[in-house]
Amino acid sequence: MKLTVDRLHVSLDRRPILREVNLEAAKGDIVGLVGPNGSGKSTLLRSVYRSLRPAGGVVRVGGDDVWELSARTAARRTAAVLQDSGTTAGLSVTEIVALGRTPHHGLLGRDGAEDREAVADAVARCGVTPFADRDYTTLSGGERQRVLLARALAQRPELLVLDELTNHLDIRARFELLDLIRSTGITTLAVLHDLDLAARLCDHLVVLHEGEVVAAGPVLEVLTPDLLRDVFGVRGDTERHADGVVRITYAAQPLALDREAEPVER
Repeated sequence: MKLTVDRLHVSLDRRPILREVNLEAAKGDIVGLVGPNGSGKSTLLRSVYRSLRPAGGVVRVGGDDVWELSARTAARRTAAVLQDSGTTAGLSVTEIVALGRTPHHGLLGRDGAEDREAVADAVARCGVTPFADRDYTTLSGGERQRVLLARALAQRPELLVLDELTNHLDIRARFELLDLIRSTGITTLAVLHDLDLAARLCDHLVVLHEGEVVAAGPVLEVLTPDLLRDVFGVRGDTERHADGVVRITYAAQPLALDREAEPVER
């Protein structure tokens, strides 16, 4: 399902956070949202999954304005995996994953055959079957992230919204999680802090800087030396290797040190 963000404007405490933001994610695409800290990435996600109402503009999922849908209908279409998973004390892995079925329940909230099938499928797909009965809080960081992704997949959404899903994971866990996300085939908007991982995972990138989109498009077209310097303050270059993976090569000396070393004109 296609995601469209059109001229989005968000203010918090009367201070503009996002200004005239536009982006698109075609059906099945993975779009990475990158930018320096404080550029408005998480705020944009909150508007997409209906947690924060924008002051202007529109977010459309499948052609419908998410703020004109009921909360339940919007939740069926969009699943969010956030850094803060909320209160999970005393819940097993299977119980956590089953929470993804909440938007599909009627007034009685009882699980049916379709719910059980969706949960079982998500548990197996995310590789969490070996610890399905364990207390969620006893798991490692990588295992927890897999469980949260399983919860989102159990929802059977048409759009995935991911906020720094790979934070605090070791390298192997990061790659495994990225491969899992790509295998879903679900339209995805993901905030990623690590540009190398973003380049590896995403079909397209959107770069936010000071609340505005400063670049958008295919990875190699977006992560140019000029953009790396002007937005992220580093010297680097991007290329696609023979294995098809896009990699960023950073200069050994940070840009900040280069500037300090420049002679002062008198």
